[in-house]
Amino acid sequence: MAKLLLGRDVTDALNTNLSARSAALQKKGITPTLAMIRIGENPSDLSYEQGAKKRAESVGVRIISMTLNHDVSRAEMLSIIDRLNQDISVHGVLLLRPLPAHLRQYSNELCNRLDPRKDVDCMTHLSNAGVFEGRTDFGFAPCTPAACMEILDYYGIDCTGKSAVIIGRSLVVGKPAAMMMLDRNATVTICHTKTQNTAQICRNADIIISAAGVLNSLTKDFVRPGQIIIDVSINWDEHKPNARGTLGAISGDAKFEELEPIVEAITPVPGGVGAVTTSVLMKHVIEAAERS
Repeated sequence: MAKLLLGRDVTDALNTNLSARSAALQKKGITPTLAMIRIGENPSDLSYEQGAKKRAESVGVRIISMTLNHDVSRAEMLSIIDRLNQDISVHGVLLLRPLPAHLRQYSNELCNRLDPRKDVDCMTHLSNAGVFEGRTDFGFAPCTPAACMEILDYYGIDCTGKSAVIIGRSLVVGKPAAMMMLDRNATVTICHTKTQNTAQICRNADIIISAAGVLNSLTKDFVRPGQIIIDVSINWDEHKPNARGTLGAISGDAKFEELEPIVEAITPVPGGVGAVTTSVLMKHVIEAAERS
């Protein structure tokens, strides 16, 4: 029976530390502040914003919510970002994505207009460069792979000399997670849709971070006893019972009921990585305030 790597325990420890750091800043007259830019009324954006506000309140971070019309122009967006860059009371800026269709062609321009010192979720090229160079003096890693590292650290899982497989090569999770594992002295392999013999490669790993975004794609054929499984993905499983007793609930890549009796430790979905990401976001805001 696997040990459950619960996000709740990691978050509780993080929040205690963050509350103390925020209080120390406020004694100096500094309130850690995050500006969240939301375009339109996308339900998933609204849900994320509400969760972030709740977490921010618990650790002493101020949230400035900026809700823009769905048809906001490129010029208006650039002006808003410029204003936030210049506002010394704002320490972090988060632009909720994906952007509306009419702005997607400007995504790189808009993201890279942000001052990397306020880029708390790795939207800029400079922040990405910092992750790949292992630097922490500007920008921040994406919150989701950073949450994976927080889980490994909290549970005392030493990556040194371990074989790690990352499933997925996105700039949001896969590639930065690989760089962060390298920084912890793991030997890293990235698997993706064109990889051959992915199951065999995974069976040889000590640690698997799965960010494929494919429901039930990580089965017992991919694992062996003694492994650590970090399941990043959030998928919808229409056949999974939910808390109301009906069908339809979120689930990860891992076929949990198959893997849990085999592996050494595993993150549940929900209740694993996702539970830690908003605390990591607040950590980045507080660190940005401390640097300032």
